[in-house]
Amino acid sequence: MLPLYDAHNHLQDDWLAPHHPALLHELPALGLRAAVVNGTCEADWASVASLAQAAPWVRPSYGLHPWDAGNRSRDWQAHLRAQLAADPHAAVGEIGLDRWILERARPDDPRLAGLRRAPFPEQIEVFTWQLALAASENRAASIHCLDAWGALADLLHAVRTPLRGFLLHAYGGPPEMVRTFAECGAYFSFNGAALKDAGPAQRSRKLEAFKLVPDERLLVETDAPAMPLPPAFRRHELPPTADGQTVNHPGNIAASYAGLAELREVDLATLAAQVEANFLRLFGPHTAPV
Repeated sequence: MLPLYDAHNHLQDDWLAPHHPALLHELPALGLRAAVVNGTCEADWASVASLAQAAPWVRPSYGLHPWDAGNRSRDWQAHLRAQLAADPHAAVGEIGLDRWILERARPDDPRLAGLRRAPFPEQIEVFTWQLALAASENRAASIHCLDAWGALADLLHAVRTPLRGFLLHAYGGPPEMVRTFAECGAYFSFNGAALKDAGPAQRSRKLEAFKLVPDERLLVETDAPAMPLPPAFRRHELPPTADGQTVNHPGNIAASYAGLAELREVDLATLAAQVEANFLRLFGPHTAPV
């Protein structure tokens, strides 16, 4: 059985909570060795910590997502420091920048209901503070970026980043920027949702970018319960939400590996060995939370 590593998911999410007993048993049986579970707001950090206590393969990560930046509390920085202090091996994330919610998202998008959409300068302030914290403690950081690749590149060149590196999760930036980000210390995680453009006639720039990522900076993720794979690639299913939303099963990490191996024209076992080495280099060997 191939060793599998999910570099970015949200196992604590309400959509997955009803399935936790089954998932905590099933995922290691599928070959999952470790998964980075990312908190996105103050309200879910405790749930991430609980999962890390319950499952030794869960690698906790705590951060304030740009979608949640506008609803942060007055004391959010102290809360984040305390959460990280409780586990010296936890990562920082999910953090980042997002112009999409400001310029392209529908006003009635249900995923953004009740959220104050932080203006871009405010997002930059929240992001750079968290990245500086990660750098000061040399913790891996997991970065979200939508419609803000140029701004992100400028910031990464201007600020200190963790010596161990950082992850650009579900990288969707231009292929020509892969080298720029890699030189800043980036790792890039492939998400199987991109396989919707896997045919040669419609191959997307997102897929082309992953042909350019250096071997030693390559990771794989699910972002579960978000970013479901195209139906033809799914190996595991979960019931949809009450309003009909597709729930991505984190077991589909294996399908993402297979899709990436085919894209890069490498043997699956070779890819899995490389990803394992990269994951352990960025996130470190397993150490149970204290």
